[in-house]
Amino acid sequence: MTNKGLLIIFSGPSGTGKGTVLKSYFANHQEAKLSVSATTRAPRLGEQNGREYYFISKEKFAEMKSHNELLESAEYCGNCYGTPRAPIESWLEQGFDVFLEIEVQGGAQVRRLEPDSVGIFILPPSVKTLGERLRGRGTESEEVVQSRLKAAKHEIEQAVNYDYAVVNDTVEKATAEIAEIIHAEKHKTSRNPALIERVLNYD
Repeated sequence: MTNKGLLIIFSGPSGTGKGTVLKSYFANHQEAKLSVSATTRAPRLGEQNGREYYFISKEKFAEMKSHNELLESAEYCGNCYGTPRAPIESWLEQGFDVFLEIEVQGGAQVRRLEPDSVGIFILPPSVKTLGERLRGRGTESEEVVQSRLKAAKHEIEQAVNYDYAVVNDTVEKATAEIAEIIHAEKHKTSRNPALIERVLNYD
């Protein structure tokens, strides 16, 4: 199989449980890395700079963007998000699978730059369930929840631009389905021309 890692675009509406699913996946897949994005939004309770995100000013974000230090960038609900380029390129060459947990705007940018990437979209069981999850956080007003639900519906419409859709009804099921997707992608003939050539020339 190919030695280069997979670049995985991992998107879904806020409150879908993307972080929880990824934490479950990484617990059993040491060959995977999570790209840490930069953002201008304020940290939520329990979040640490450099772990969930690099929390930076709008001025710093604009500087990184102008110096081409971001693989992609997007604005979401009034905040800017972007993916630092250098660590991703290094990990892929070392054979690590790199997950980009990013919004659909950024995902579209990456697909244009990296057409060999794999797009996985995480869906909630329903929009109603998503609203219940957002309210369950207890960190946002009803006005903000409604704004996020409106944005979520728009994002879900973009799921057709991804390669795979996974419903997060249970973390265990979603994690297993992601593992199956990654396994299948690594066995695509288009990713393994050297393997085919080796078999043909084996004496």
